[in-house]
Amino acid sequence: MQGGTEWMIDARGCVAPRLADRRAVVALLDRIVAAMDLHVISTAVHQFPAPGGITAIYLLSESHLAIHTFPESATATLNVYCCTPRTPPAWADVLGEALGATTVDATEHRRGRA
Repeated sequence: MQGGTEWMIDARGCVAPRLADRRAVVALLDRIVAAMDLHVISTAVHQFPAPGGITAIYLLSESHLAIHTFPESATATLNVYCCTPRTPPAWADVLGEALGATTVDATEHRRGRA
């Protein structure tokens, strides 16, 4: 069975207006794509009416990258799944710079391997 690596990231204490800023969220995803040398096949981005945030997904040749932002709780959640080996960025640095996150929890899971 084949598998991959999945990163689940929770960012808290974010700057609420950035979580509702489509350009800021897309720039963050593009930064992650570049940092991990990923290849985008297609994207979908949905901005919810205020005070809602943004849900976006990038379909990758390696699998997918998704984000959900919650301005009302100053939180963002991300999921990155890659079926090829990748080195993740320093999540706390990237999310701190892009969204102002003060706390970042990231977990890495090996998937589909015996």
